[in-house]
Amino acid sequence: MSVFAVTYAYAPEPERLDAVRPEHRAFLGGLHDAGSLVVSGPLRPPAGEAGTGGALILLEAADADAATALLDADPFRREGLLAEVSVREWVPVIGSLGR
Repeated sequence: MSVFAVTYAYAPEPERLDAVRPEHRAFLGGLHDAGSLVVSGPLRPPAGEAGTGGALILLEAADADAATALLDADPFRREGLLAEVSVREWVPVIGSLGR
């Protein structure tokens, strides 16, 4: 299995993001419980910039297509709240995430 860094850029709809966030987090919790999600969390907008931010999600998957497929049912995706998604293989060299 490889590790994939997935970044989300959120749509500029903070009220809708807030409304769907509990379901989104429950979905990601299920991926964690299943052993696919290593860690996830929000990315704040850069200092001095307005915006809704995004997220960084680290997944273990066979390939980029499998990593993408894991997130197909994300409520943020279903509700059209993702302005941009990037999936890249990440090769940790130093450190540990406690896996």
